[in-house]
Amino acid sequence: MKTFVIGIGGVTNGGKTTLAKNLQKHLPNCSVISQDDFFKPESEVETDKNGFLQYDVLEALNMEEMMSAISCWMESPGHSVESTDGTSGEEIPILIIEGFLLFNYKPLDTVCNRSYFLTIPYEECKRRRSTRVYKPPDPPGYFDGHVWPMYLKHRREMEDITREIVYLDGTKPEEDLFAQVYEDVIQQLAKEKFWKMLLSTIP
Repeated sequence: MKTFVIGIGGVTNGGKTTLAKNLQKHLPNCSVISQDDFFKPESEVETDKNGFLQYDVLEALNMEEMMSAISCWMESPGHSVESTDGTSGEEIPILIIEGFLLFNYKPLDTVCNRSYFLTIPYEECKRRRSTRVYKPPDPPGYFDGHVWPMYLKHRREMEDITREIVYLDGTKPEEDLFAQVYEDVIQQLAKEKFWKMLLSTIP
């Protein structure tokens, strides 16, 4: 079965989850898988020389389990994770994968049909991070000592990979970001449906 997979990556507190949920509300036959659901237990997360838990690295995530969830969805689109109601069997099943380290994990390279990356400046990111409650909570100095440096490191690595990624300004209003991505996704889906229809006419 033909499917369409959207990857939404980006900086912590950049608006990934909000964008994914807004898209899911408006796209037919759409499911969401969040990378945050695959963090390993705190006891399995390493600490650095400053005593900071190393959560902002791939090793802190059970990526094999996440890939298994994606594979299950691919085999039975719309059934392995929660999907929107009132879907049509004629619609292309859509999966949104959202997370802060999607594009640094090689097995995901060939999965996404369309990739988006949300960015916000250091000051805004730090402000947003300070308003969030985490378990365990961020210790003093954690953002500057671990979170932001890891973001810059992983973004540099990601930019070295030859893949088409649409960069988004996470400081834009929520409704503007949604409208931008929704319009782009609809255009991409129209192309997919066109090629599907064209191939069906070939003997």
